[in-house]
Amino acid sequence: MTVPTLMQNYQRQSYVTQLHKVYNEVEQALLRYQTDRNALNLTEAGLSSQAAWNAMVPQYFKTVKVCDSSLTPCFPETSSYKKISGVALNANVYSVQTSYVLASGASVRFYRAVSGNRICYLQVDVNGQKGPNILGRDLFTLSIYNNGTIDDDGSSAPLSEADRNTLFERDCNGNTGAGDYGCFGKILNDNWQMTY
Repeated sequence: MTVPTLMQNYQRQSYVTQLHKVYNEVEQALLRYQTDRNALNLTEAGLSSQAAWNAMVPQYFKTVKVCDSSLTPCFPETSSYKKISGVALNANVYSVQTSYVLASGASVRFYRAVSGNRICYLQVDVNGQKGPNILGRDLFTLSIYNNGTIDDDGSSAPLSEADRNTLFERDCNGNTGAGDYGCFGKILNDNWQMTY
């Protein structure tokens, strides 16, 4: 292997490690939230509105910055994000919600969006304001389901490997600016490895 190849592999694994850390932090916070309220699921625990999600985050996460009803400066400007193919990511994939910078340096935004058992989208930039600002490298969209499962976009979880691959090819690896799903599912399919 050449030095540039080794550096690329190291950087990819670094992004995945940071993503896995945020995933674990969110999973544990949701479990604590649900347990603290002696509830059977997240909606029963009270996460039934955007305001409830906004109130939960500072209580269950170590945040260093809060951007009320704003993406910036917690996240870079949406115009700076691209897909792996190089095409600009459409700004309309971002619903403006309160954003946070966690103590780890990751930027997160919880967006309540109910469809079936999915109750929330979670957008994560694993290294905050730092580049490369590429969907599937440092930017990911995850879905949170009512039972606390975190997976890719769907109406119920867990998604099948085929469903995750379809999302990856359509959105993450797609040649249009629309769609910001599939990257996280591909990493799950590949056992927490970035193989693309």
